[in-house]
Amino acid sequence: MSTASVTARPGVVLADLLPSSRVRDAALVLGGAALTGLAAQIAVPVPGSPVPVTGQTFAALLVGTTLGARRGFAALALYAAAGLAGVPWFAQGGSGTSVSFGYVLGMLLAAAAVGALARRGADRSPLRMAGTMLLGEAIIYAVGVPYLAFAAHMSATAAIAAGLTPFLIGDALKAALAMGVLPTAWKLTNKS
Repeated sequence: MSTASVTARPGVVLADLLPSSRVRDAALVLGGAALTGLAAQIAVPVPGSPVPVTGQTFAALLVGTTLGARRGFAALALYAAAGLAGVPWFAQGGSGTSVSFGYVLGMLLAAAAVGALARRGADRSPLRMAGTMLLGEAIIYAVGVPYLAFAAHMSATAAIAAGLTPFLIGDALKAALAMGVLPTAWKLTNKS
């Protein structure tokens, strides 16, 4: 079957363009976890917030979108489990639980959600991709901000001010980047 006919089929994500096998799926899950761990090391402290700006959320959403819901969730579950076990690949070389661990939990759900949307073609056009990324980020915040409030003993207002508001511009930039990257990847695969 040609790549063009594969990409035209509903229910296909970018990872499905690779030859199918259990080894492929295991490698994709491991690679997705590793990519997220590496991206988490790109961290910039935010004044007044215990949560830094990282490449972690973008990587988690990219992993979910390119791998699909099951493999994306598995990759982020592996990332979370390894970090809990002591692998220092959470933001700023952290591991275990911290006040920002809720964002990691949110990434599990977000990867599954954006992966499911990608199977429905949400990664093929810039506008749909932007919506997919923004939904994924909203899911991350829906889990991360309440966890931050609980773990850091903050009020809801303080947790929103420290764990959501400072990140909105960066999230818009990440969505804009995804708007260009994933639809372009699909266009390139359709030309080969």
